[in-house]
Amino acid sequence: MKFLAFGEIMLRLSPPGRELLLQTPKFDVWVAGAEANVATALARLGHDVAFASAVPDNDLGDSAISTLRGHGIDTSFIQRRGERMGLYFVTSGAGMRATEVVYDRAWSSFAETPAEAWDWNTLLAGVDRLHLSGITPALGPVPAEAALAAARAAIERGIAVSFDGNWRGKLWARWDGNPRAILSELVGHADLMFGNHRDISLLLDKDFSHDGEDRRREAAEAAEAAFTAFPRLDTIASTARHVEDADRHRLSARIDTRTGHVQTEEVTLAGIVDRIGAGDAFAAGVLHALRTGGSSEDLARTGLALAALKHSLPGDASLFRQADIDAYLAGGLDVRR
Repeated sequence: MKFLAFGEIMLRLSPPGRELLLQTPKFDVWVAGAEANVATALARLGHDVAFASAVPDNDLGDSAISTLRGHGIDTSFIQRRGERMGLYFVTSGAGMRATEVVYDRAWSSFAETPAEAWDWNTLLAGVDRLHLSGITPALGPVPAEAALAAARAAIERGIAVSFDGNWRGKLWARWDGNPRAILSELVGHADLMFGNHRDISLLLDKDFSHDGEDRRREAAEAAEAAFTAFPRLDTIASTARHVEDADRHRLSARIDTRTGHVQTEEVTLAGIVDRIGAGDAFAAGVLHALRTGGSSEDLARTGLALAALKHSLPGDASLFRQADIDAYLAGGLDVRR
């Protein structure tokens, strides 16, 4: 049995170090994309993972496919079509300056691939979990319909669906879609959702915030409302982040189910190398623990461990193995010889 992730693979370009965009005429380049990041992390942890996407038939597409294949991902479902690779630019923050993202994804090969171009019978054969994110429908009406078609096809075949909210306001603002309706249908097909009380607020048009920022109460009330609104949903995984400055954050994880919840203590992340992709690493850690029969405590601890480790690595994807998670959870920071 295997995972299938469906979404856009693209390239991330970042100025070296902590320079501003085009401060000097150089970029570091990584293969990127939320769903591709989850697929990469799961493959590195030993799972059977396939990725469905579309890239142009040129050197950029070749490089993206080669990178994913090198991590052990089945790339046979990546179509070669269209003329351009989606791009995004990340300027890393420093001190009190926040990290900034600029998208260049319009009319990419993936964004222009219609729902009917995907053979769901072939893509979903042998798959026991489909992973989607809210980024795909945010790209426009064509990928929105493709994401909905993927979720419907999975449910028709009895395949579990996990969905990461991944709200991207800049992308939704480019077109006149109805994010509440589209995302609500996708969550309605999912048994596992990655998202916090803000994501649920968007879906249900209800404010769960409280004076004094009682985060645990907000999370509990939002989860209860989501379980009521979405009968198929049985697990919600989320993180809470407190940013002190660009180099020092505090992060915790939470798992809500219909029978209770688990909340970890905060961990302090100091000397952060790169925070982009940490949410995808968290999702992969939760899926990894779920696949290996973990409890809610295991899901929270493993997801948080992989997210924390991702902050130590440049680029988008988590490249860590089970031994790295074990060492992190054991608290060992001495040299591993």
